[in-house]
Amino acid sequence: MTENDQGRTLDAGALKALAHPLRVRIYDILSERGPQTASTLAKLIGETSGATSYHLRALAAHDLIQEVSDRGTTRERWWERPKGRISLPGPDQAATPSGRAAAQIVTSEFFLLRHRALMDYLNRPASETPAGWEDAGLVATTMLDLTPEQMAELKDDISAFVDAVVARYSGQENLAGTRRVSMRTDVFDVATRSDAITEEES
Repeated sequence: MTENDQGRTLDAGALKALAHPLRVRIYDILSERGPQTASTLAKLIGETSGATSYHLRALAAHDLIQEVSDRGTTRERWWERPKGRISLPGPDQAATPSGRAAAQIVTSEFFLLRHRALMDYLNRPASETPAGWEDAGLVATTMLDLTPEQMAELKDDISAFVDAVVARYSGQENLAGTRRVSMRTDVFDVATRSDAITEEES
């Protein structure tokens, strides 16, 4: 499967195929660690290779993952997540109750794994941090007062910056000294005291 520069928005079928905690975990591992087999995934997740193989086939049926063509054997197949951005429709964008349920499962599992990875990083002992990586990361939250138009402009600016960084460092998987890095971007409005007062008074 190939993806265009705009990425792929998951349709209802792909979303339902992904709507299983173990499949979201498999998809996340393939994004984070690169190609895996059913056996290596089983060891990472703590499941049987039969279970991971079943879920890999379900993901592949909707082009969410693909077989690595030049690697493996007929008995040991390697799988990877195609390059490119994906977009997950929110529960309110789904047309059917089952679609909304699937979107809710996928979104919840992705953000649970995302939060877990952040907490693992924050709680990692100094002795387990590779040399040179001690102060390389950044975790920051900034609060701003913006109009909807300004927030949309900020979102576009950040997206352009992320795209430029991805283009700059793409293809470095086998470069000595590199590690997989998670870059997170969140821009969203938060509830304010006036919102709460309005809700109480209504």
